[in-house]
Amino acid sequence: MNLTQCQAYSQQKPEAELSYPFDPDVPVYKVCGKMFALFTLKGNYTQGKHPQMNLKCLPHHAQELRDVFDTIKPGYHMNKQHWNSLVLDGSLPDTEIQRLIDHSYALVVSKLPKTARNRLETLYSKDKLYAGLSPYQQQD
Repeated sequence: MNLTQCQAYSQQKPEAELSYPFDPDVPVYKVCGKMFALFTLKGNYTQGKHPQMNLKCLPHHAQELRDVFDTIKPGYHMNKQHWNSLVLDGSLPDTEIQRLIDHSYALVVSKLPKTARNRLETLYSKDKLYAGLSPYQQQD
C-alpha cells in the first residue's frame, strides 16, 4: 500500500477524523479525539526517501513485528513500547498494513471512556470496531 491507500483505509474506519495538529505535512487520524494513525510524508527512518506511518500496538506484538519486518521500527517521536513506525516502501504486504491499522484503531477504541465506547457500539458492530484486537486481546 502506498501513502494515499493507507490514508484512505484509515479514513474509512468508523468515525475516523483527519486533523493536522503538529504540522501541515503530518496527517493524523483520530477516533473520538484519540490518535490511531500518524503519517509523515518524508519518513525519518529513511532520510525522507519513503513516507511512514505510526500505529499503536500491544507491546509484545510491537516487538514481534520489529523482529519479523525490517521496515517496522520503534515509533518515531512516540512511546516506543506502544507505537511502531511502518516505512511505506512497498515491501510490507497490503494485508499486513491493513491488519495493523485495524489493530491500532481497535486498541484506541477499546481504551475510550465507556460513554464514547457505548455510543460507537450502538452505531457500529463490534466486528467493525474491535476486529483488530483478535487474536491479541479480546474485548469483553
